[in-house]
Amino acid sequence: MELRSVEELMDLLYACPHQPALRTAALLRRSRPADKELQVAGLVHDIGQLLCPGDEIRRRERSAEAVRPLLGERVRRLVGRHDPGTDEDGLRLRMAIEESRATWFDAGVLEDWRTVLELVAERHSRLGAVD
Repeated sequence: MELRSVEELMDLLYACPHQPALRTAALLRRSRPADKELQVAGLVHDIGQLLCPGDEIRRRERSAEAVRPLLGERVRRLVGRHDPGTDEDGLRLRMAIEESRATWFDAGVLEDWRTVLELVAERHSRLGAVD
């Protein structure tokens, strides 16, 4: 599955348990407010639980490939967590995921992220779908 519109992505996100993803994205927004792609990676990192339940590695890859056409190569790489130990943003994402599971706070609602998703998708579209 490849996601081609923010509406398709929102539908998928609504079908996932999204509170941990909202907390991950909110934590990344606090630590890196200007880095919308990193925040979006935190929001969408776990959509693979619907695309490929079971195997964690395949789930990450399916998530990554699904978001690439819409959100670009950097988000794909972050979601797939390629070389997270050597990439600062990958490490930051992994730490936010872990923190979001260990803490509880009101991270708002999924709809609050629609505009950010649209901005990242539009930026990717303007740059051309070739990364």
